[in-house]
Amino acid sequence: MPQSVPSASPDPSAEDDPFLWLEALEGAEGERALQWVRERNDATLAELTAQAEFEPIREELLQILNARDRIPHVARRGDWFYNLWQDEAHPRGLWRRCTLEEYQLADPPWRLVLDLDALGRDEGRSWVFHGATALAPDYRRCLVSLSDGGADAHELREFDLEALRFVPPAEGGFFVPEAKSDVEWLDADTLLVGSDFGPDSLTDSGYPRQIRRWARGTPLVAAPVIFEGEKADVSVSASVDRTPGFERVVFSRALDFYNESRFLWKDGAFVPIDLPSDMSVHLEGPWMLLRPRSDWAIPHGPTYPAGSLLLIEEATFWRTGAQERIDRHVRVMFSPTAGRSLEDYTLTRHHLLLNVSEHVASRLEEWDLSHKPPSLRQVKAPFPGTLSLQSLHDPELPQDRFGDRYLLHYCDFLTPDIVCLAQAGSDARETLKQRGAQFDAHGMTVEQRFATSTDGESVPYFVIGRPGRGKDTPTLLYGYGGFEVSLQPWYSGGNGRAWLARGGQLVVANIRGGGEYGPRWHQAATLAHKQRSFDDFIAVAEDLIAHGLTQPSRLGIMGGSNGGLLVGACMVQRPDLFGAVVCQVPLLDMKRYHRLLAGASWMAEYGDPDEPQDWAHIAAYSPYQQLKPGVAYPRALFATSTRDDRVHPGHARKMAARMLALGQACFYYENIEGGHGGAADNQQRALLQALEFCYLWRQLGREIQSGDAA
Repeated sequence: MPQSVPSASPDPSAEDDPFLWLEALEGAEGERALQWVRERNDATLAELTAQAEFEPIREELLQILNARDRIPHVARRGDWFYNLWQDEAHPRGLWRRCTLEEYQLADPPWRLVLDLDALGRDEGRSWVFHGATALAPDYRRCLVSLSDGGADAHELREFDLEALRFVPPAEGGFFVPEAKSDVEWLDADTLLVGSDFGPDSLTDSGYPRQIRRWARGTPLVAAPVIFEGEKADVSVSASVDRTPGFERVVFSRALDFYNESRFLWKDGAFVPIDLPSDMSVHLEGPWMLLRPRSDWAIPHGPTYPAGSLLLIEEATFWRTGAQERIDRHVRVMFSPTAGRSLEDYTLTRHHLLLNVSEHVASRLEEWDLSHKPPSLRQVKAPFPGTLSLQSLHDPELPQDRFGDRYLLHYCDFLTPDIVCLAQAGSDARETLKQRGAQFDAHGMTVEQRFATSTDGESVPYFVIGRPGRGKDTPTLLYGYGGFEVSLQPWYSGGNGRAWLARGGQLVVANIRGGGEYGPRWHQAATLAHKQRSFDDFIAVAEDLIAHGLTQPSRLGIMGGSNGGLLVGACMVQRPDLFGAVVCQVPLLDMKRYHRLLAGASWMAEYGDPDEPQDWAHIAAYSPYQQLKPGVAYPRALFATSTRDDRVHPGHARKMAARMLALGQACFYYENIEGGHGGAADNQQRALLQALEFCYLWRQLGREIQSGDAA
């Protein structure tokens, strides 16, 4: 069907945004906007589903998503290991459990805990499982989080993990209505609840501003407020630790995305934890683990660099007064170098495990904390690729038989995921689960290369595919570049079957703004320096072309959320460089991002558009404002979700509308469900991904086989 174009002026620099009505989600304007969405969806579906590749790709993707040989990832609660399993017969999922001994079997005898599809049918709701919070040490009481359609907002219901049923409010069960809530068990009959309690109870970002102490059997609205933040905060939260001998409750105010104030709740008083606000502070058992995000200078003492990991005993921290330097009690567990950063860490009963990123490949190191002083050793683990660690230690159990056990996950771009059961203090491990190959990687290689950005910075990137095919290779360049998130190697059957096995080449760019080299790599491309992310991404694209690995007409780019901003900005700044743009759940109108849903929480990353000094640099890259008449842009695909209550779908809607008004063709698809992930179940995921890959093949064409005419 033809794409209708709104009649409003396409110039968003006017005082009134001509496409503001597309931000509406409710009422008459919301229905008008949704009608526009349906028309765009129909046009996109009609054209892309007609491609010869569409149905084969969709079927292959759905087969991969529903395959029985997927690794069922688990979360421990007491003696049980829980998994959410989605497949063709159970699109919303079965929440189920087994013991660790049973999980070690090829086909574990799973016990059903909750059938999400049956629950949705019974209640006439589109339930999506968003996790559960259980009370240690018996793990009978649980709060199940259910989202209608996949949004971040959810309702919480008490669930009995022995009787396997919801406990209704009429029987004294806890129930928290739909909101972006933060809830912790204080004890079996008391919750600490941050939620939407009505006027003035939320921050400007739409998250809880108050924590209430709610006793079982009393109305939630009558629960007393015991902790409160400011409207300008991102959120408030509480953390309850029931570790025997180290019981504690900590409250915090997230001042922005990277700074927080923390308080130990002791004898009814809030005692400030006097450490830098941008430092990550983790309390577990006797320990405090500190990760400074900026250099931490101790008066008359050393300076600990950003990205380091420090260890101190909590009791010693509280004993250290103004007359005693804290550095005398701090032990450095990790210190970054130019090529090494700390990706993550986890604690077992006696050990601290470090997941170290070395030029975007994982190394595993282990500190034995039972030694005095702690001793360090290098753990032999697969390399290069991505390791992830999952401690099985539950410090809230008086006796924990899994105290020094952990799960080690490994994969890379061409190696399927493997999960091993490991023992701290040893390199021996047992393979629990290993998935078979999801695509034929024979002859494919992974090469790490480095591009030089505008300011001379060396930017790593990976090239995955069959080497030596030249500039006619259809190439997909993927990036993110924000919020200190690292793009480590991952294994994707979808990318493999729909792109690599069909002759495409995948490139992953590790640009600044991400966390691949720790806080310095992230902070180099935030606020006034955000343009560096886009410069790095463009530099990788130009490096691919300069080395004959592809050409602009064969080069597509893809990114979601902050990555959607990335590809939107690069498309607008260098339309000559790309033949296709897949822009997923994006931020695009950076003039209004802070006024939409959770946008205010990201001002520490981008800046405040209402401040002239900040707007000066934001305006220079904001894709919606930078679209210009008379410029030929690639025919982009914008994909978003009506139920995304994190990044507003209005960003994608308005960008597409303005491109159409400028006479620029584009594709648009908005899933009515799905939240920020874009899809609520595997059927929706397969459809969305098939649209994206068919679009890429349509725009970039097939590889010219050897012997074909140029």
